[in-house]
Amino acid sequence: MKFVGSQLAYYLKDTDFKRNYKVLLKYLALLAAVIIIYSILFHFIMGLEGQDHSWVTGFYWTLTVMSTLGFGDITFASDLGRLFSIIVLLSGIFMLMIVLPFAFIRHFYVPLLESKNKNKVPREVPAGTKNHILICSYDVIARDLTERLEQENTPYFIIEDDLEKALKNHDENIPVLIGALDNKDTFLLANIKDAKLILVNRDDFFNTKIILTIREIAPTTPIVAIATNIESVDVQQLSGADHVLPVKKWLGEQLASRVNTQHAESHAIGQYEDLLIAELPIHNTPLVSKRIRDTGLRQKFGVSIVGIWERGKLQPIKGDEILTHYSVLVIIGNKEQLNNIDEIFNDYDVNPNPVLLIGAGKVGLAAAESLHKNGVLVNVVDMDPEVCKNVSPFCNQVFSGDASDYKLLKKAGILEAPSVLLSTHDDTTNIYLASYCRQLNKDLRIVSRISEARNVEIMQKAGANFVLSYSTLGSEAVLSISKGQDLTVLGEGFTLFIIPIPKSLEGKSLAESGIGAKTGLSVIAIKENSEVVTVLAANTILPHGAEIVMLGNTEMKHEFNKIYVNGV
Repeated sequence: MKFVGSQLAYYLKDTDFKRNYKVLLKYLALLAAVIIIYSILFHFIMGLEGQDHSWVTGFYWTLTVMSTLGFGDITFASDLGRLFSIIVLLSGIFMLMIVLPFAFIRHFYVPLLESKNKNKVPREVPAGTKNHILICSYDVIARDLTERLEQENTPYFIIEDDLEKALKNHDENIPVLIGALDNKDTFLLANIKDAKLILVNRDDFFNTKIILTIREIAPTTPIVAIATNIESVDVQQLSGADHVLPVKKWLGEQLASRVNTQHAESHAIGQYEDLLIAELPIHNTPLVSKRIRDTGLRQKFGVSIVGIWERGKLQPIKGDEILTHYSVLVIIGNKEQLNNIDEIFNDYDVNPNPVLLIGAGKVGLAAAESLHKNGVLVNVVDMDPEVCKNVSPFCNQVFSGDASDYKLLKKAGILEAPSVLLSTHDDTTNIYLASYCRQLNKDLRIVSRISEARNVEIMQKAGANFVLSYSTLGSEAVLSISKGQDLTVLGEGFTLFIIPIPKSLEGKSLAESGIGAKTGLSVIAIKENSEVVTVLAANTILPHGAEIVMLGNTEMKHEFNKIYVNGV
């Protein structure tokens, strides 16, 4: 009874209930009026037949007839009385047995169940919750982001305004709150003032409304917004967002930067302090067929090799790997060191033919603009003539048609192109095109976008050399902002880790620690008292109370924790 009482208490405050119960009460009032009228007519007709009954008897007879119970202890003797009984019986069947159950279920029982479901999903964060991250939609970026937040034990909550989605998330043990995203109370219950940041990831128009709502009650809470259209970036910033991320534009630029690596020159893809993280393709250079330890890049240029791309997979460095024509090194060094490498390798393997871009939507358009800006010729294939028209100012040639048409691809230059960039919005289509293009040109460098990170492996199997998902780029950007770091995107799953040096490693040298050999992580810097040391050697000591900056994936980090933190 206590539970039903609490449900009803909430239900009575609900706007939908007020509308429903008014309809139900009107019907019950109508039903009561009919019963009263029938009871009065009962007395009148009985009087005509010379029978005398009490008012209670009148109500008793009316209800038994309308409900079809018909005990038969009180009956009319005249045809008028029997005709009246038929009318009462038929109206009772309609009003009590058909309309009343429907009205009760529609205007009371169903809303009561909905109220129960609404109460099932929390509306506020637990007391004392601070430094949490709030997310306004559980989209592909949020799914990837929450996985990373769980790995780092960072509290987060999804705010859903759709009951069905909220219940689904709740049943899957995802921390979720239900509430209207344009209602200040929703964010007050989520303790927005003590939140670490809030990710606003709905459509551009709704994002603006949410940002204005938040800023009214939490003027200092960091707001990170996702912008679908580049035109909405300024609008959301002016509305109060601290960071607006045009992820699709960034994705196009990131993919374009990987296309450029077909040239034998380093290309910076990230930075930490004064260190640049860059990729260096070695196709047709003297490094082909050499082992990593025999390249001499560290001795000659002072750069460190921290990873190697082989046919779409970023591998950790052990030292005995043999480089191939398809290898792309991930190196770390300062700007001068990378420039010195470029002076030697820049003349190798320059393919002057246009890069082929398939799919020129928002991501493809951004990629075409970036390539055009860097002086790279681009041929575009897209089925939509309007899209082709939009991208034409940044292209060498535009071909409107189906990318699976061999004659069209051949005409667009698939057989001579140094690279192909797949940027259609459909993962299945990109996987198909990657496999098809790989069959047509074995030496082609294939760079592709995907929407879901779970499709990375199959895309690599299809022949892609580099794959980057919308979800990974978005989640990495949000995490970098939450940590106050610059965005560094190596590829799917690889990122920078800044970890306090465990007690088991304090006082040891890098060589003695065996971090690289045991975990695959690459140590790129040591941070102590806001001072960052980026020039490291085998005898560099890991000091007490400092932080170590490493490059790798989450599996490598877990292995690091298992060996050095948990002592397994």
